[in-house]
Amino acid sequence: MISKPSKSARKREYLALQALGEELIDLTTDQLHSIGLSDSLLDAVLAAKSISAHGAMRRQKQLIGKIMRNTDPDPIRAAIDRFGRNDRMEKQVFRDAEVWRERLTTGGADDLSEFFDISGHHNEELVAAVTSWFSAADDEARKRASRKIFREIHKDLTSRMQNAPPSI
Repeated sequence: MISKPSKSARKREYLALQALGEELIDLTTDQLHSIGLSDSLLDAVLAAKSISAHGAMRRQKQLIGKIMRNTDPDPIRAAIDRFGRNDRMEKQVFRDAEVWRERLTTGGADDLSEFFDISGHHNEELVAAVTSWFSAADDEARKRASRKIFREIHKDLTSRMQNAPPSI
């Protein structure tokens, strides 16, 4: 005799599906469209993004949970994990770019050579920006050069991350 899950077990499952559906609210509209959600789930999530009243949001989240009961959660979980990984990578690249900018504006040619070794190629624009930073006559010129250094470092690090094999 096959027994069906208890009411408590079903409720835990439904609450887990609702929590997964609630994570969709934090994604961008482009990310939501890329997942391939059903029209009803997509509409419910997009509506939730515009709700500010606490009670209305609670009811909308319950509706999302109800719709999630009839949806395969695996592709949604995989997409949320993928978007989370990308977000963490972008934040890490930003932090690394800030560190490298600081090193390049306080260090010397050795730091620049080390960055080129890490990035995998020689960037003439970065060399020009660093040279400009060191030869700047005033604070405004240094700020412009510093922003240019950051952009070039960020571009190189992003390119390196996108070309790197995925880590498991």
